[in-house]
Amino acid sequence: MLKEAIYHRPKNNFAYAYNESTLHIRLQTKKDDVEKVELIHGDPYVWEDGQWVSSKKPMEKTGSDELFDYWLAEVSPEFRRLRYGFSLSSNDENLTFIEKGFYKEEPKDCGLYFCFPFLNNADVFRAPEWAKDTVWYQIFPERFGNGNKANDPEGALPWGSTEPTTTNLFGGDFEGVIEHIDYLVDLGITGIYFTPIFKARSNHKYDTIDYMEIDPQFGDKETFKKLVEVCHERGIKVMLDAVFNHSGYYWAPFQDVLKNGEASKYKDWFHIWDYPVQTKPKPNYDAFAFVSDMPKLNTENQELKDYLLEVGRYWVREFNIDGWRLDVANEVDHQFWRDFRKAVKSEKEDVYILGEIWHDSMPWLQGDQFDAVMNYPFTTATLDYLAKSKTKAQDFANSITKVLNSYPVNVNEVAFNLLGSHDTPRILTICEEDKNKLKLLFLFQLSFIGAPCIYYGDEISMTGDQDPGCRKCMVWEKDKQDQDMFGFVQKLIKLRKERPAFGNHGSIRFVEANNETNHVMYEKTSGEETILFIVNNSDQELVVTLPEGIKGKVIQDIWNEKEFAAEADTLQAKLPAYGFQIISY
Repeated sequence: MLKEAIYHRPKNNFAYAYNESTLHIRLQTKKDDVEKVELIHGDPYVWEDGQWVSSKKPMEKTGSDELFDYWLAEVSPEFRRLRYGFSLSSNDENLTFIEKGFYKEEPKDCGLYFCFPFLNNADVFRAPEWAKDTVWYQIFPERFGNGNKANDPEGALPWGSTEPTTTNLFGGDFEGVIEHIDYLVDLGITGIYFTPIFKARSNHKYDTIDYMEIDPQFGDKETFKKLVEVCHERGIKVMLDAVFNHSGYYWAPFQDVLKNGEASKYKDWFHIWDYPVQTKPKPNYDAFAFVSDMPKLNTENQELKDYLLEVGRYWVREFNIDGWRLDVANEVDHQFWRDFRKAVKSEKEDVYILGEIWHDSMPWLQGDQFDAVMNYPFTTATLDYLAKSKTKAQDFANSITKVLNSYPVNVNEVAFNLLGSHDTPRILTICEEDKNKLKLLFLFQLSFIGAPCIYYGDEISMTGDQDPGCRKCMVWEKDKQDQDMFGFVQKLIKLRKERPAFGNHGSIRFVEANNETNHVMYEKTSGEETILFIVNNSDQELVVTLPEGIKGKVIQDIWNEKEFAAEADTLQAKLPAYGFQIISY
């Protein structure tokens, strides 16, 4: 065995409390190097005849990537304490791996083993239960619907009359969302994520002028309150976008600093390097990237911190919103987010807190800061394989397996899984307008673990390049909408809601990933039901052999609603180019 590849770390994504009585213990080994792993476990205070009492439990290999195999065991310690180690077996070697290293024989001293001191209820990662079953829909408010011409901003253009630019305006507003709420209900949406709605100069509103006021082009606070109420009546949650990493150039405190310099009472709300304050040719203060119009906020300053925490509380308290999406969240200090969590959850315990982080996010996902992050590693892996054809089947399976094993299961269950957004080209455009590929993207997204998010208009095959091209006005003329794609996404969402194994209540594993044919099989299991997904990501018709375990069972093609008995010696499925099959057994 390659000992250097064997890895475990307690109290992290390799050993954590899944709930108030259950621990998940993971182990990493070199790929195809270990045949069997057993978890050795016991209470440190249970001894008989001078010997520590322990038992063994087989660990399940839950997946592999290009370098490692991952193993998992679930255990419920009677007294909430655990000492544990690993018994590893290969063809020619047996080893015990514990905190103090590798042993050929199992040590009897439990003090040498890994330690989970106590399963404290307060330490369990808990995201809002409703988040597991939410299907999100991202709305860029300026471009979804114009329901009230009276609040159109100056210079607003007729709806969809021209291509979007970085500065043009079309008058999208809250009334436009209310007007089309039945469309979202019909699709099956149960959560709306709005990009910023607060007063700002730009059309994207990430340059906040006033955190306590709604931009007048969207409506007033009464209209927003009505929008939230209408959404809640229809079973739809509402999540707002907040920018606490930086403010806009025209935010009053920053304007005061520009005017009064070192004499400004707000000077410590920012990271000013020296005086006088300069914005050109480069800012002499920290900013988002080097954008002088977006000065970075000093969230360690107590006055500013108190103000921003009240912003978080205010919109929950006064408007009953259900979530906060937090822009550039990884550049804000951890203590601020710990205090933010306490502040907003003191108003409403089950508020969903979502951070925008593009990379490994474990430091933010330990139960004291965010409930979830935007799952960009999922996005990248899925688009590279299904949309861009940059990677093959095995690379895709490896990448997704790595994503799944980067976080605890209860974190994965509420991860925010997106394919496109206001920051990226439209996914159909990435697919070079191949709608069969688009369907495979939606199939994988909506059958994966976590909370999927659809960017407005993707479900009717809208196209567009990188910002601003991806921010076109929503198409509302029925004859210009792709009704076939709408029905396809609608059906996937329905299956997700009706079948726990299809949705977010089933474990997932790859059964096959074939680079020659470029197809993957993955299965999801919940209770007595297992669903097998076969995805043919190639331009050739494909015949695949189904797993042995299906033989003799009654199986159902749940997409085409056909049932048949699996009686043949060799079971095969025929898939068209860029086709799929979904089998329940």
